[in-house]
Amino acid sequence: MNEILAKVTAIESCDNLSVLALHANGHNMRLMALGLNFPLKVGSEVLLGVKSSNISLATSIQAEISISNQLSCSIESLEMGALLCSVRLRFGNVLLRSVITKASALSMQLQERDPLIALIKASDLSIIKIIDETKR
Repeated sequence: MNEILAKVTAIESCDNLSVLALHANGHNMRLMALGLNFPLKVGSEVLLGVKSSNISLATSIQAEISISNQLSCSIESLEMGALLCSVRLRFGNVLLRSVITKASALSMQLQERDPLIALIKASDLSIIKIIDETKR
C-alpha cells in the first residue's frame, strides 16, 4: 500500500457521501468516500493509502480527464517481470509504486528519471489514519 501524507483543505458532504480536498507535496488532491465515521476537519493531517494497481501512468495529458489526482512524478526505478512492471515513482519526498503491464511499460518506453504523471481516481484513495498533531 502506498502512503501519502496530506492536509485536508475542504470537506463537502451530502447524505453519506463526502468529497475531501487535500494538499500533498505541492499538489491539490481529492478523495471521495462513503460514510466517513471519524472526526475530520479542515486542517487535519491524514495519511492516505492507494494500492499500486490503482495508480495509472501517463507521459502527458493532452485533454481534460475526469481523474482528479494527477501527480507530477519521476521514475526512480523499473522492475520488469514476465508480465508486469513495477514502477517506483518519486512524488516530492514520497516514493510510490505503480504496477502496470510489461506491454504498457514497453509501449511507453519508460526509463529511469523520466517525468510521469501518476493518475489516481478520488475513489481509489483511502484514509489510513488521522495524524494526531499533539504527538508530532
